[in-house]
Amino acid sequence: MILIDYRDARPIYEQVVERFRILILRGVIKPDEKMPSVRNLAVDLSINPNTIQRAYAELERQGYIYTVKGKGNFVSESGQLLQKYKEEIFAQLVEIYKTAIGIGITEDELVACIKEGGAYD
Repeated sequence: MILIDYRDARPIYEQVVERFRILILRGVIKPDEKMPSVRNLAVDLSINPNTIQRAYAELERQGYIYTVKGKGNFVSESGQLLQKYKEEIFAQLVEIYKTAIGIGITEDELVACIKEGGAYD
């Protein structure tokens, strides 16, 4: 379900947050479904439980999960979250577009790069 890329420069908890965000937004993990326990996930990923706890705290802060005292963590309804995530991605794309145009990359080059999955000449 979750894989950690140790070559990724981001902290492990951020990778866990991002992987769960994608799983929730794609509907792989359904609303009100119970999340894996902190301890079990930490053992499965061979990482410190505090790292998982930090990731879960961030997911809860962002509205992706909620906690039921004594029961665990559960997935929130993701309808509005998907729209918010799309808005974040579009904002990032606008910034990248501005930067690219600012250094002389053409719109055609940007479109070609996106369509070819990141390849550029």
